[in-house]
Amino acid sequence: MRRRWLDEAGYAEIVAVCQSLPGPTSSEVGIAIGLLRGRIAGALVSWLGFTLPSAMALAVFALVVGRLGDQAAGPIHGLNLVAVAVVALAVWSMARALAWDVLRAPIALAAAAVVFAFPTALAQIAVIVVAGIVGWAVLRAPAGPAPARVAVPIGRRVAVACAALYLALLVVLPLARVTAQSGEITLFDSFYRSGALVFGGGHLVLPLLQAEVVPPGWVTQEQFLAGYGAAQAVPGPLFTFAAYLGAVIGAPASIDDPLALGGDLFTPWPPGGAFGAALALIAIFLPGFLLVFAALPSWGALRARADAQAALRGINAAVVGILLAALITPVATSAIRAPVDAAFALGALAMLLGKLPPWFVVITIAAIASLLR
Repeated sequence: MRRRWLDEAGYAEIVAVCQSLPGPTSSEVGIAIGLLRGRIAGALVSWLGFTLPSAMALAVFALVVGRLGDQAAGPIHGLNLVAVAVVALAVWSMARALAWDVLRAPIALAAAAVVFAFPTALAQIAVIVVAGIVGWAVLRAPAGPAPARVAVPIGRRVAVACAALYLALLVVLPLARVTAQSGEITLFDSFYRSGALVFGGGHLVLPLLQAEVVPPGWVTQEQFLAGYGAAQAVPGPLFTFAAYLGAVIGAPASIDDPLALGGDLFTPWPPGGAFGAALALIAIFLPGFLLVFAALPSWGALRARADAQAALRGINAAVVGILLAALITPVATSAIRAPVDAAFALGALAMLLGKLPPWFVVITIAAIASLLR
């Protein structure tokens, strides 16, 4: 707004539309502004500027930690404990905003119970769908005000093509994963689906990514939580956590050991290192690009529909429950191994509630945990 690219009403409507879409809201807002200013090239440049610094920092962190081996055990455990505090704070904040009444709270708790009992990506998707239907039926409210008018430099045909591609990839990638037996396609499919199906952005991608990378053995639970903790210490969207995961994926211990391949000898091992980081990063952000391009030409139409907003309220309540289930397991159960760990996690939560910078909390807890290891 300082550069007068948008007025206040136009910017507020961009934020509202992006909040109604799956994917990383902050990144989608940046993509939308870039699109309005410089068409598709502007959207790409905007995304690169917003994303690359934190993505590169997390990828480098993954490679450095991999080289340190056991020497990094103390700091990694500290990062795991910070992750507990960060997710707990996110659950509390989101619950107060999205599930703090007699209609939405039961949806959140029911979603948490189902996902806790059936910790799979399919269960999470089913919960989101059912919550949307319930919200559509019982959470109706008057439609929002008429949206601001902003000229969008792409037409309806491009929008329809992007929406079709978004849905097609959700179907084609899993089929290609099975038939092509390619590690690259396997990785791209896992991260694309995680980015395409998460509502609420940032923290809500945690359970989806965990279900994709930890059970197959690509990443250990300790590595996963350490990277999530490290993501709090760098600026930028939390979806850049994907760059860390793509980089930290290592080769299986032995192709003769089924456990080294997550119990499935027929699952191709995905690439790691710099290439894995780049592939994971592109895959998880691609749905956001496609959805922004699909939504903007129908500027504000989703917000203007009372039924669509009711379904979205149900979905938002459900994702609070999904994150609550993730806080219990795997986040807390894998990080807290002793009473002193619980004390560290509570200390980190107190620091975050006290408005201390997340990077300071991460460095402090990791350093103390390393000294006591």
